Amino acid sequence: MTRFLPFLAWLPLLCNRSVLRTDILAGLTGAIVVLPQGVAFATLAGMPPAYGLYSAMVPCVIAALFGSSRVMVTGPANAISLTVLAIMAPLAQPESPRYVELVITLAFMVGCWQLLLALVKAGRLIDYVSHTVIVGFTAGAAVLIVNSQIRNFFGIDIPRGTSVAQTVIEFAAHLPTVQPVAIATGCLTLLAAVLWQPLNRIVPAMLVAVVAGSTVAAFARWVEPNLVLRTVDALPSAIPPLSSPDLNPDTLRQLLVPSIAMTLLALAEAVSIAQALAKRRHEKLDGNQEFLGQGVANIVGSFFSSYPASGSFNRSGVNMAAGAATPFSAICAAAFLVAILFFVAPLARFLPLAAVAAILFLVAWNLVDRREFRYLLADKFERITLLATFIATLAIPLEWAILLGVAVGHVVGRIRRSRATAGHAE
Repeated sequence: MTRFLPFLAWLPLLCNRSVLRTDILAGLTGAIVVLPQGVAFATLAGMPPAYGLYSAMVPCVIAALFGSSRVMVTGPANAISLTVLAIMAPLAQPESPRYVELVITLAFMVGCWQLLLALVKAGRLIDYVSHTVIVGFTAGAAVLIVNSQIRNFFGIDIPRGTSVAQTVIEFAAHLPTVQPVAIATGCLTLLAAVLWQPLNRIVPAMLVAVVAGSTVAAFARWVEPNLVLRTVDALPSAIPPLSSPDLNPDTLRQLLVPSIAMTLLALAEAVSIAQALAKRRHEKLDGNQEFLGQGVANIVGSFFSSYPASGSFNRSGVNMAAGAATPFSAICAAAFLVAILFFVAPLARFLPLAAVAAILFLVAWNLVDRREFRYLLADKFERITLLATFIATLAIPLEWAILLGVAVGHVVGRIRRSRATAGHAE
């Protein structure tokens, strides 16, 4: 029975008051962490800010109930959000109703692919997405995150979806129009996060940084009432509104390749996080069960205004550090988030986009595994796959960059094995 309803295996543990208490506290911590993070990731995905928080609710609960990992938290993620913007921006204007509809449809299709892979027991498919490909992709994604937020950090009008080279040209052209207040807000947000991180691990640095940035912006507007500083739109509701994917055949054909690439990325991210956490906790992970949990989470989430969700490294790390013992902590996080939003939602309109950009700069910096990047560069075979994936991420559509990285990694792996075999024969 636990094979189909895995939550039955850990539900009895909640009878222990100590386990229940730690899970509830871990959930509260997770809800506080996702507040600024969800808004930032939705901005990165080209979605209205509220959708980042919606994606941290229903998918989080479903993945906790039907997944295999005890502490991984599912929701909006950095690389996933960036990929959503990259592959969907050519199809519709970001934040427009059609764009939102297409992204929700993408979430539904990704969930269907994930569920199909689980049903055919294709858990080993993820082995084709090598660690080197993930490192190269995330490094490239970090550069693209910074690239996408230059406009908000400096308060200038650079079109969305521009390449790195185009952004440099546009930035030089718009240099005289930069907003000093936006820059000051972004810099002080970054400074607050960096200084707070080592001082206090209970109150999330991102939350403190966002409050600091918003305070600076509010003071600037008080000094200069006519100051125009772009802010986040007000969050309309604490409860995710119902939605539905567009199942028109033309739309499904349009999203076929993007959905496959997104599925590979989402599963690679989720499973790699789940595996890392399981090893640290000396637990066994069922890859197929995790596929199923992620698939059902995305399918159900698409009917509750969620864009593609995956395992969140930041939230999962915080969840484990807070002492979470079971997936109930993730369910508590979603419940607390709804409760908090009832009070916080009206205040979102005071959050400057420059502060959100600063948070995403910090996310980009933490996204790059610099030690692992240097290590792989030193290997002449892994270097090829790493740089090919990194350059492809910057130069071509992300869905093709991932597939190219997988293909290059496969070819390089075969060459390495053949040379090793030849050397052994000699």
